[in-house]
Amino acid sequence: MAVRKFKPTTPGQRHKVIGVFKGTITATTPEKSLTVGKKASGGRNAEGHLTTRYLGGGHKRKYRIIDFKRTKDGVPAVVKSIEYDPNRSARIALLYYKDGAKAYIIAPNGLKVGDELLSGPEAQPEVGNCLPLANIPVGTLIHNIELRPGQGAFMARSAGTFAQLISREGTYAIVKLPSGETRKILAACRATIGVVGNSEHSLEQSGKAGRSRWLGRRPRNRGVVMNPVDHPMGGGEGRASGGHPRSRKGLYSKGLKTRAPKKHSSKYIIERRKK
Repeated sequence: MAVRKFKPTTPGQRHKVIGVFKGTITATTPEKSLTVGKKASGGRNAEGHLTTRYLGGGHKRKYRIIDFKRTKDGVPAVVKSIEYDPNRSARIALLYYKDGAKAYIIAPNGLKVGDELLSGPEAQPEVGNCLPLANIPVGTLIHNIELRPGQGAFMARSAGTFAQLISREGTYAIVKLPSGETRKILAACRATIGVVGNSEHSLEQSGKAGRSRWLGRRPRNRGVVMNPVDHPMGGGEGRASGGHPRSRKGLYSKGLKTRAPKKHSSKYIIERRKK
């Protein structure tokens, strides 16, 4: 996977950097049986009131149903195609199982059309296979990690991310997450071997404001340009910096810890995330 830059023939192309589809995407239309319509809310609730600002417009999308649980144990599957998914940064892979079933999964780096995958405790720790943490060798790079057994993939799902299995302690596995946090996860939880594909996604640049509108993101007003009635950082004579950075509701936006101090899952965290 690579990125493509453009000659600055227009202002919008001067800083534009996008991913390359040719050679990486092998199918242009999704599997119809695994797609459903996706309704855009425009930031409005059931009564039609605006509850989330700066949303609206954007291109119409179809949602691809992703198999995050990988519960078809012992049934081999063949990778039929690698596809683009407008709902996530990673690429997805279409699997054809030997029993006739079809499913989409997050495509890891190195996965190719024709590869055979397997899930379950008897699967080998190879790229794309899904198996319990108890059966994965220590030091392996993993993604699509469950937080509770049977819940489905919960962590390390976006493009280029991965976690590492560090060690095991009894019924728990010690995993270092993409944020730098080290925590205990039940060894019965499943994970997929490898690194999530499309790792160059972080190098992409939109190049123009219109690309944000295509994604359904409307222009966002800064707090310092508002009036005091609308935002704690608003008002002032001339251009005022706005004082301490804070949210619309008055919470400090830099450095304030928002995690509950007595949260039940804190006992599973061995080392906090790196700032």
